Amino acid sequence: MLGDLGAEVIKIEHPIRGDDTRAWGPPYATYTDDSGKQGSGESAYFLSVNRNKKSLGLSFQHKSGVEILHKLAKDCDILVENYLPGALKKYGMDYESVAKVNPGLIYASITGYGQTGPYSSRAGYDVMVEAYVRYSVYTSS
Repeated sequence: MLGDLGAEVIKIEHPIRGDDTRAWGPPYATYTDDSGKQGSGESAYFLSVNRNKKSLGLSFQHKSGVEILHKLAKDCDILVENYLPGALKKYGMDYESVAKVNPGLIYASITGYGQTGPYSSRAGYDVMVEAYVRYSVYTSS
């Protein structure tokens, strides 16, 4: 939504395969002939939730990838991440590390099941959590 309002949003993706949701489908938006890409196309889900975003493929496991992320963080206003709690510390991308690069940065850590609690170590994001909540409501009725 920030992109819809004119913000520059940069999404960091896996350096080789990109975001997993690119392949979720059907439905797919087919590739144009001049794209040079083959296959079914990109998923409608990916395109809808990533509209107005720029994309960059980087590896946190390589020092150069972390250096690029720190350079981006130095000049950005907000960083949003959705990794398991504590997972980014080993890459120097946790709040404490990034705050040294940009003390005014707003750092939002969103997880599927929260920062603490019995499910905090579970990976999850929007559609997974929504399905879990709906299942829980359904089975408890």
